[in-house]
Amino acid sequence: MENLATLYPAHIVEMNRRVAEITAREQLAGLVIHSGQPHRQFLDDLDYPFKVNPHFKAWLPVIDNPHCWLIVNGRDKPQLIFYRPVDFWHKVAELPEDFWTTEIEIKVLTKADKVADLLPGKLQEWAYIGEHLDVADVLGFGSRNPEAVMSYLHYHRASKTAYELACMRRASEIGVRGHVAAKSAFYAGASEFEIQQAYLAATDMGENDVPYGNIIALNQNASILHYTALEHESPRQRLSFLIDAGGSFHGYASDITRTYAFEKNLFGDLIAAMDKLQLAIIDMMRPGVKYVDLHLATHEKLAQLLLDFKLVQGDSQSLIEQGITSVFFPHGLGHMLGLQVHDMGGFLHDERGTHIAPPQAHPFLRCTRTLAANQVLTIEPGLYIIDSLLNELKQDGRADLVNWQMVDKVRPFGGIRIEDNVIVHSDHNENMTRDLGLHG
Repeated sequence: MENLATLYPAHIVEMNRRVAEITAREQLAGLVIHSGQPHRQFLDDLDYPFKVNPHFKAWLPVIDNPHCWLIVNGRDKPQLIFYRPVDFWHKVAELPEDFWTTEIEIKVLTKADKVADLLPGKLQEWAYIGEHLDVADVLGFGSRNPEAVMSYLHYHRASKTAYELACMRRASEIGVRGHVAAKSAFYAGASEFEIQQAYLAATDMGENDVPYGNIIALNQNASILHYTALEHESPRQRLSFLIDAGGSFHGYASDITRTYAFEKNLFGDLIAAMDKLQLAIIDMMRPGVKYVDLHLATHEKLAQLLLDFKLVQGDSQSLIEQGITSVFFPHGLGHMLGLQVHDMGGFLHDERGTHIAPPQAHPFLRCTRTLAANQVLTIEPGLYIIDSLLNELKQDGRADLVNWQMVDKVRPFGGIRIEDNVIVHSDHNENMTRDLGLHG
């Protein structure tokens, strides 16, 4: 297990370097990064679960404390204004004493509305980075989330420091642990809800701790891309299981998907073929490769797979050009991963924010970047029987390209998705998911 304390100082050096460069370019005194504030539920006295500003947790692993602030200018030691009120209703956050505190100057804030006393002077020369623009106005910031700064930070966030990669390996380990427990629960006959509980127990996370709402889908529910209903009753016939769930560590996410057949059958063979397809695409990853080209290559391989299993007929290129492969695989190949599950910067060509749109035929692709060392991405091809999309084929003259009898055989199983989290290195790929023992 990597020692985070030895990696963290270099992380702060790099974060300071980025801030120094962009603030000099934009003639700013520095950035003041707000962790955020709780959001009150409508007509209630309860707050929604707090989610920290990702630009805040990029600096340090304080992910559950609102009303905190970071003051950074790229030259001086970063300052953390740590919110610690006097409160007998709730548990008050302890003053941090973790490995990262030697690199950060900490000041304590006891009343949220008194933060101005601890912020720098001449705030008109500083940029506010955060969600609460009304607060920034009251405090007198000269700029709020300036586009040039945000584009720069989002673009460079794709390049992970050694500390960040270590955190992401931990997040992957947590996610894999949950997947192993969920797989066992599926084969033991558990319901979707019970599988979810097994996952949370194995990862030691609550529902508000996971990086996104877990997709736990049995049988035909696996054809719903973002299925989160969690049925409490087990189906009478157990056919298939798709789980898309990740882990969180110090604010970094993993995002892993596996699909299982309950018995050895045609659907199990389809899963094995998709697993080989997915690994072949991962083998194509290297610095300088365009993510769009990986997505297009996936459609080429999927077309042949659909032909091999007699789900369609015709030739591969025609199936792609007529959108048949997109009916079975309607989403993108994957996305950037890090502080957020769908990490920012996936469409940026450069640090100034030049946008690279996805191909017109593939509008749901979430990443158009050219791969570079130290990027982390998901690779998650899929194959689904989605009736609403298939029905469109029956209405526009493409129905003859589909073997409807074979589609009917696969429909009760829902669909397949296999997703790994991959670090691109200069000379190899690191498949964190597989390295931790979670195979197809």
